[in-house]
Amino acid sequence: MQTFAINTLGCKVNQYESQQIIQFLTDCNLLYVQRFESAEIIIIHTCCVTKTASAKSRQLVHKAQKLNPNAKIIVSGCLLKSELKEFESLKDKALFAPNINELFILLKKELNIIKPLPNRGLQKFCGQTRAFLKVQDGCDGYCSYCIIPTTRPNITFKPLQDIIAETQDLVKSGHKEIILTGIFLGAYGQNTVKRKKWPDNENPLLAEMVDKVAQVPYVKRIRLSSLEPGDVTCRLLEVMKNHPNIMPHLHLSLQSGSDRILKKMNRQYTVKDFLNSIENINLQLDRPAITTDIIVGFPGETTQDFAQSLSVARLAGFSKIHIFPFSKRAGTAAAKLQDQINKEVITERTKQLRELEKQLAINFRRQFIGQTAEVLIESDIKNTGKCERYYEITVQTDAILHQGEIVKCIINEDAVTASIR
Repeated sequence: MQTFAINTLGCKVNQYESQQIIQFLTDCNLLYVQRFESAEIIIIHTCCVTKTASAKSRQLVHKAQKLNPNAKIIVSGCLLKSELKEFESLKDKALFAPNINELFILLKKELNIIKPLPNRGLQKFCGQTRAFLKVQDGCDGYCSYCIIPTTRPNITFKPLQDIIAETQDLVKSGHKEIILTGIFLGAYGQNTVKRKKWPDNENPLLAEMVDKVAQVPYVKRIRLSSLEPGDVTCRLLEVMKNHPNIMPHLHLSLQSGSDRILKKMNRQYTVKDFLNSIENINLQLDRPAITTDIIVGFPGETTQDFAQSLSVARLAGFSKIHIFPFSKRAGTAAAKLQDQINKEVITERTKQLRELEKQLAINFRRQFIGQTAEVLIESDIKNTGKCERYYEITVQTDAILHQGEIVKCIINEDAVTASIR
């Protein structure tokens, strides 16, 4: 029996695609192994969204070659669309497939697989408590810092009946939490991510799809991956209110609290739009967790621009901020902008934002001290997992807990542990 290993970098969509690869190859009677040294075939599913991700992808390819020079190495994913020249020295030592469909075709050819290409969704998300379900792909938004429209320009979405069937299969496999994801999830059902081209600048199809998924029997938890303010319509909030199994957590990407910088980024909203959305969410949902992304040191960001990002973060009361120090990304408009910010300034601003992020996280958690939470156990060694509002809780108990189990407990005074009572 042939063996294969796969290593994945990047977003939830990449992780979903890697699960598709695992399912296809195991269905073809190949054995999935964890270590490169044990694999006859090594697949590196790359990411290029940041310079760091690109560098890690390249390093992983070289590591695979070093650890197992006799293995057949296949490089796939977004990095090939943006930096294929980086792999010219490896063209005689590795095979390349820029997207998931080309990868399946390559695998069939190289491994002499007769089995048809996969035409169904995932049945199981191997090794994970929570399962990602890709419902949308592609982006044509061209935010000035982002390479994704170059690497994933084709906008597609999964038919509703296929989403429902896949949700049912994942639930049957034991997954209690499903995360609906896409490159631009808010554009589900549309052929562009540009809201000005949507009727009334809104997309009703996202809310209707979420509503139907929430009605699948035995789905304990549903989450939505990254959205923008314009995606959070009144109808979507109504659906979230109507279904207790949709978690009170939304990830809204801010990127900057300065309208001037947002315009340079080519984002589709203003600071006012963002704060109005936050206000509406808080009015409709019970103390929701709102997480976000912020880029620090975008070209031309002044002290005042950065201060506005700090101010918006405080007003929004984010429960978690993913902080991205800006670095030039070849192939993007932002890489060519003047007024690139000094690295030392970016480092200092990042430090300030991290300090604020820690305090906001503490403030958010403290409001739940003494209250009941349900924790989905992700590590049965440490008894840790995510509660409904997507922050990690360590359950203090003498009982034996199991990965994938949902445990009802009381949040302790430190706001980061909980006890079963």
